[in-house]
Amino acid sequence: MHTIRRLGLLCLLGTLPLLAQAQWFSSSDQNDDFLPVLEAFQPTAWHDGDTLFVGIEAADGYYLYRHQFAVESLTNQARLGELELPEGTFTNDEFMGDVYIFRDRMVMEVPLESDFSGPLDIDFTFQGCADAGLCYPPETVALQATESQPPRAYADWEAGADTDETPASSPVEAADDATDTAAPADVSAAVNDNATRPGAPQSEDSRFSQLMTDASLPLALGLFFLAGIGLTFTPCVLPMVPILSSIIIGQQPSRPRAFMLSASYVLGMAVTYAAVGVLMGLFGAGLNLQAQLQSAPVLITFAILFSVFGLAMLGAFDLRLSPRLAQRIDAWQARAQRSGPAGLALAGALSVLVVSPCVTAPLAGALVIISTTGDAFTGGAMLFALGMGMGVPLLLVGTFGATSLPRSGPWLNGVKIAFGLLLFGVAIWMVERLVAPPVALLLWAALAIGTALTLGALQTNTPSGWAKARQTLGLILLTWGIALTLGAALGSHDPLRPLNFQTVNNNDASAPLAFQRLDNLPALNSAIDTAKAEGNPVFVHFTADWCIACRQLERDVYTDPAVIEQLAGFERIAVDVTDTNAQSRELLNRYQLFGPPSLLFFQNGQEVREARIQGDINATDFARHLRELARWEESRQTGQG
Repeated sequence: MHTIRRLGLLCLLGTLPLLAQAQWFSSSDQNDDFLPVLEAFQPTAWHDGDTLFVGIEAADGYYLYRHQFAVESLTNQARLGELELPEGTFTNDEFMGDVYIFRDRMVMEVPLESDFSGPLDIDFTFQGCADAGLCYPPETVALQATESQPPRAYADWEAGADTDETPASSPVEAADDATDTAAPADVSAAVNDNATRPGAPQSEDSRFSQLMTDASLPLALGLFFLAGIGLTFTPCVLPMVPILSSIIIGQQPSRPRAFMLSASYVLGMAVTYAAVGVLMGLFGAGLNLQAQLQSAPVLITFAILFSVFGLAMLGAFDLRLSPRLAQRIDAWQARAQRSGPAGLALAGALSVLVVSPCVTAPLAGALVIISTTGDAFTGGAMLFALGMGMGVPLLLVGTFGATSLPRSGPWLNGVKIAFGLLLFGVAIWMVERLVAPPVALLLWAALAIGTALTLGALQTNTPSGWAKARQTLGLILLTWGIALTLGAALGSHDPLRPLNFQTVNNNDASAPLAFQRLDNLPALNSAIDTAKAEGNPVFVHFTADWCIACRQLERDVYTDPAVIEQLAGFERIAVDVTDTNAQSRELLNRYQLFGPPSLLFFQNGQEVREARIQGDINATDFARHLRELARWEESRQTGQG
């Protein structure tokens, strides 16, 4: 994923660097084919005018969670009482811990608060798992309960009793129970570990998710700590360090007490940043910014903000608090500093407000990335590490004295300019998905050439020492900028390979792949069944109008000759989930997808789960993935023959 790699290289302070995706395939020793959720769990409903009955049957090897049931009336005239359930079987579940579960067939009752006749429409929510290790996400299905006798399968059931379970002593609080779900990490791990077939090619997303689970948080914490140190060495923050530490030094404490006082101040700063990270994580999850950030208006807005912050870093204008507010904060800090460690911790928290106009520019990028994860704990931990990094110079000064820090000088302005250029890189990364590839290359060229000139690439006098190193780096960037400009003029697409024209020219001569477009699950199932009857494999691309990465796939990947050749034998289906409605949710829930782009492969009517790709991918990697899939299918058929 070139855009992620470019973002990680260009803006350490404005982004959360992602781990490199694995580019290999692996095998699994397990052979578990899991049923679709509505085949694993089959619900039905009926009523007798006084009570609504909902029955559900779990297939062999599957079970249901007692606390995950919920029933909601969709018929205005019918008001439902509290859900009443049999007690179930107690177990220690690997996903939920100590819970009650149901196997086989069970029936739950919901009193009707007023007499009712005729069909009753309801939404029924449940969640279950497979013994083999897969835990399904909560599923909500629409059912119509008719006024009738129990279905034939439930003919032996009698109201108030169940052949397998003891009736519950009290009703279940359905609204509270419906809020509990299995941990996403556990669900993901179950899919990755158990839903694989021997020898099938494993896609990048499963290995990538495992890498993120194992190593991304420690790596991110370390990078944010280093970023905090880098943020401190800016002209608007570093001059404050001796002022803030003078209070500690003026008390002439012992070195251990000086360290304790300094640490109190730093912890106050770090905890404040952690609170910001937690709020941003919760805020991002609530608004589902991960999908919204792909929309053009949001991308353009953030790009403009980053550009404004970049100009501020370059000295075009100053971002500062109003004098009155700054004076009030200074007064609060002065009072807090006289209160010992607790007061210094409060002063550290207030200092976040003092330096925020200077730190806002690079910090904004970090907050955007945290908001997209929706993970409040991770967001808080990352910004806590950032705050601790910013406090390192204060710890040094407070503990060892002002001589521990380098002297202020022109080099601090260089740090500020570097941050400004990095922010321009983030802005370009935001909008490059919205413009034609040659335009994106021109934007990168402008940044590269501007950075080269800033580094003194065209300096005429003979530099030495660090100046010579800066000029050398500037000449490299200038060369890259010229190559980008030439590539844009000739129609290249890739900023990392601006002079690679052959692929582009071949793409222009290739007709784009044709896709059958569908937008509902019955039509998709029918198309897959038809392809199975004809003996054809199926390639399904989940897409949406607001999905920028989907446009990149259509423009750069599906026009590649190698990809076209590999997909020629597939029935190609584009599933449109542009609208957030019941049909889209049903499609995404059926295949446990978070959203587009998602690429699925089917052989003989069954998905090859290991070959699934979620997220964008370039043409070269996708063609290799298809070749691996073809070799696996060929070897499988040879083994069966």
